[in-house]
Order: sequence, then C-alpha cells, then structure tokens
Amino acid sequence: MTRRVQKFSGRRLAALVRKELIQIVNDPSSILIAFILPVMLLFLFGYAVSLDTTRIRIGVVLEERTPESENLLTSLRNSRYLDVTASFDRTLLEKEMVAWRLRALLIVPMDFSRRLHRKSDTAPLQIIGDGSEPNTAMFAENYLVSAVSLWLQQRGMETGADVNNTIDVETQNWFNPSLESKNYLVPGSIAIIMTMIGTLLTALVVAREWERGTMEAMMATPVAIQELVLGKLIPYFLLGLGSMLFCTLVAVWIFHTPLRGSILSLFLVTSLFLAGGLGLGLWVSTLSKSQFVAGQFAIILGSLPGFQLSGFLFEISSMPKIVQFLTWLFPARYFVQALQTIFLAGDVWRIVLFNSLVLAGFAVLFFILTARATHKRLA
Repeated sequence: MTRRVQKFSGRRLAALVRKELIQIVNDPSSILIAFILPVMLLFLFGYAVSLDTTRIRIGVVLEERTPESENLLTSLRNSRYLDVTASFDRTLLEKEMVAWRLRALLIVPMDFSRRLHRKSDTAPLQIIGDGSEPNTAMFAENYLVSAVSLWLQQRGMETGADVNNTIDVETQNWFNPSLESKNYLVPGSIAIIMTMIGTLLTALVVAREWERGTMEAMMATPVAIQELVLGKLIPYFLLGLGSMLFCTLVAVWIFHTPLRGSILSLFLVTSLFLAGGLGLGLWVSTLSKSQFVAGQFAIILGSLPGFQLSGFLFEISSMPKIVQFLTWLFPARYFVQALQTIFLAGDVWRIVLFNSLVLAGFAVLFFILTARATHKRLA
C-alpha cells in the first residue's frame, strides 16, 4: 500500500498559523513565559546578580602606632573600595575573618616605620585573604596592593622622599569601560530567556496537544508534514521576536546597556537561534508526547546548557578541556557570544557571521529531526 503524499498548501499553512496564534492569545501561560518571565529574569540578573565587588570588608592589624601607620590606615579608609576595621589585637580580627565578617587582613608589623625610613631596606606588609571565596580574595589582595602603592607614592610627593616605584600606570578597558557586570550579564540573560521561550514553551504546548489528543485529530486531516511543522514554528517564532524586542528595550532604556551593533545583526542571530530552539522543542515534544517528560528534556537540552556551558556566567576558558569541547555542541554558546559582541563591541561581522552560520546549522538539523519524527507517527 502506498502512502499518498500531500502537496504543500499555503492556504492550509495560513490556517494553521492563525489557529496557533488564537491559541497563544487565549493561553495565559504563553503570555506569562514570553513577556512576564523575561522581565523578572532581566531584573534578577541586572540588579540582584552582580559580579562587581565595590566594598570589600577588610581588617587592618596595627602592631605599632606611629604617624606612618596611622597615615596608611587613613588612606585605606578613604578608599571607596574598602570597608576598613582597624584593631591592635590581631586575634580579634582573625576571629572576625573566621566568622566571614572580614574578607582579608592587612598586617602592619612592629618595625614597619623604622624600615620604611631606611632606603636600603624594605618595609614588609602581610596580606591574608579568605581563600574560601577565591575571586573575592583576589579582588581584596589587588585592592590592598593598589591602595598601599598609591599611599606610598603620595607619601613620597608629600615628604620629598625617594620612592622606587614611581611608575605611571594608565589603565584602559575596552567594550566595558566601567567594568560593570550587568553590561555583559544582561545580554547573556536575554540569550537564556530566548532559550526558555524557544525550547520550553513549544515543548510544553505541543506535548499538551499530544496529551489532549488534538494532535492526532490534526494528523487525520490532509495536512502535510511541512505545513504542520511550520504551522507550529511560525506563531512561536513571532512570539519570540516580540519578546526579544521587549527585552532589548528593557536592556537599553532601563539598564542602560549599550547596544553598539545594528538591529539587522540582532534580528539575524535571534531569528536563527529561535528557529533552532523552536525546532528542538517540537522535536522533544514529538518524541515524548508528555508535558512532564518534554519539560524535563527541554531543561536538560536547553536551559541547563544555557546557564552552565554558554559562557554566560562561567568563563569557558577556565573549564576543563572535555567540558570546553562539550560547549561547542549547544547553540546557547554561539548565541551568547553573538549577543555580547553585538551589544558591547558592535557589528564584528567575523564573529556574528560565524555564530549565525552555526546557529543556522542547528536550526536545519532540528527541523529535519522534527519532520522525521512526526513523519514516523503518521506511518
């Protein structure tokens, strides 16, 4: 028995798209995921999550009380990066550090002033950092070293004493001059939001139709596989683009994240990523036919790699080699890199086009897998 191949019909496709759009409008969960959830996540990553360390709590142990040590303490207290607690009792501050109320200690030893006045000698200082939080300890040590060096230079200019480290250091930061973490967290969070919309939303919605039996009813109609797949993809693709536009406006107007690239490049990479994410969601829901199973697979294949393996929060170069290899297998890595480039650096087409081509490959792959999986259900 031969199977009759249905010809592609634009009219049927338009009817399917219209049906899906009506379902989206009448489904509060779709609107919630597409517009309310992005706002919540953007404010969470923009305000609640911060990788900046602006005020580090440190302790200064003064084993001697001299004009030099008091002057150094005053200089440290004037720093806007340090919250200084001073004491002559080292044991007391060590207990504060054990209790996590201090992140580092600066020890000013007994002979600090005497050795400071001797040109042939060095004046030692000891810095003790809290190694339980390596990043914070590194920041604390760098801030303390910079603050002491600045104080030493100022002292040399005030007293006319010779200072060996009179080096004029000029610091310049590209792409994110203020070094605010929200400027790269917000574009990355938009990628995560698009992952959730593209994968999770379609996986749950289509799986729900399988559970209710409406998908089988559509299978009995003279609808071609291509029409069925496109009829599911197009409405949620438009919903995803609307959500992306909304997130971009929030990022630029509320968080003041710079958008140095063009709308064209932003639309290009978003469209390709959404196509792949929607295809993945449809494929998962077609295979599972269960909302619970589809949701679990959507999280495992979409959301979790987006958080862990995309470079959004964790530097890929610091991961083990095998994990770095795995990051190449997930679309979120390419989308995060493209978005951060477009927002912070502009239209660097070498990067944008490379990531766009890879995202296009993922979109074609998931579309083929979805069509084949749906085709098997019709056999």
